[in-house]
Amino acid sequence: MTISRTICLGFLAVITVGAILLMMPFSTSSGTWNDPIVALFTSTSAVCVTGLGVVDTGSYFSGLGQFVVVALVQIGGLGYMTTTTFLILLLGRRFDLRQKMAIQQALDRPGLQDSAQLIRSIIATTLIFEITGIFLLLVVFVPEYGFNRGLWLAIFHSVNSWNNAGFSLFPDNLIGYQSSILLNLVVTGLIIFGGIGYQVIFEVYLWFCGRFLKNHRKIIFSLNFKVATSTTLFLLIAGTIGFFIIELRNPDTFGSLNFKDKLLVAWFQSVTPRTAGFNTIDIGKMTTAGLFLTIALMFIGASPGGTGGGIKTTTMRVLTSCTKAILQGKEEVALYERQVAINLIMKAIAVLVGSVITVLVATILIAIADPHFDLVNILFEVVSAFATVGLSTGITAKVSTFAKVILVITMYLGRVGILLFMSAFLGDPRPSSVRYPEENLLVG
Repeated sequence: MTISRTICLGFLAVITVGAILLMMPFSTSSGTWNDPIVALFTSTSAVCVTGLGVVDTGSYFSGLGQFVVVALVQIGGLGYMTTTTFLILLLGRRFDLRQKMAIQQALDRPGLQDSAQLIRSIIATTLIFEITGIFLLLVVFVPEYGFNRGLWLAIFHSVNSWNNAGFSLFPDNLIGYQSSILLNLVVTGLIIFGGIGYQVIFEVYLWFCGRFLKNHRKIIFSLNFKVATSTTLFLLIAGTIGFFIIELRNPDTFGSLNFKDKLLVAWFQSVTPRTAGFNTIDIGKMTTAGLFLTIALMFIGASPGGTGGGIKTTTMRVLTSCTKAILQGKEEVALYERQVAINLIMKAIAVLVGSVITVLVATILIAIADPHFDLVNILFEVVSAFATVGLSTGITAKVSTFAKVILVITMYLGRVGILLFMSAFLGDPRPSSVRYPEENLLVG
């Protein structure tokens, strides 16, 4: 039982338990047994922090069922190993080397030091952001729904926002709040900080302490911080401008809104594909160009160590830097005056190839099973599932049972990571002392 297999089987165990709970009569608003496919799909979507749904969460599930969904989202956002390790720490048990190695692999950390303290910091950071989001969202929901209902709406949407899941208790998601500045800023803020990675947040905290609390220790930001923040900022700005221009004259999305609401909606749609799944416009009525821009943002996704999916911003940056180096005739790849190791370049290429193959295979299988759906809509659905986004053009509930199973598998692969899954399937790599002679071949 390797570490990668432990992580993969751990997610499967949580998904199975969640599906069983969601099948129970107490989880549905009708009080009857739930459809197994609906329960499995919803549980997978929640644990994989995707947000795709084949039913309306707010009306189909009871209050207890909604609690199960948000609990699964919380566990999925933290990660199986993080949640398990935190429970071990609460019970006062020893934190052994195997668990440290599992945390290192699950969070993609360079070392094993201070793993227990890292878990505590992650839990504390999660609670601080989610509680802050709850208090801010109370201002939006309580005046309209009263305190009890408003509190539950605030809790549900704050947890889903921080964990980059797109479940909403409203039938039209957040379209009814597209003009609310506070809700737009709170939800997008939680999505960005949740998806940018814990390491980035910790470095900002250390910098803040050194700058304002008179701590004279100099903080040097890591390469991961510089790449994640700069790439995220670029994608947010480019996405906002892109959506504003593309959908400006579309009467079904931006066309009927005033200038302020157009900017809000463009900003929101730039943030949510990476990788939350909330929407303030009808995704199914977007232009083809708008759908493809969304697909591109979804495929890139969030940053490593965060609650989002996709191939990750750092992967994209390494690949684009490789292309730039080739065009400039350089033999090494550099980022911010630091050379990128060859093993990281190979890992980035492997992530891209594995992700593209997964998306293509899933798209082909669903296109064969449901040929009456438009190819763009199928591709959108598959990328949304693989990148654990949750946005949909509206075909999720309409696809066949076979297609739903394919989407379940795609969400699972996107959450655990394609390389981690292959490592679990094939076993840990074994080093080889064999070296072969080098020879050129034609490429490109």
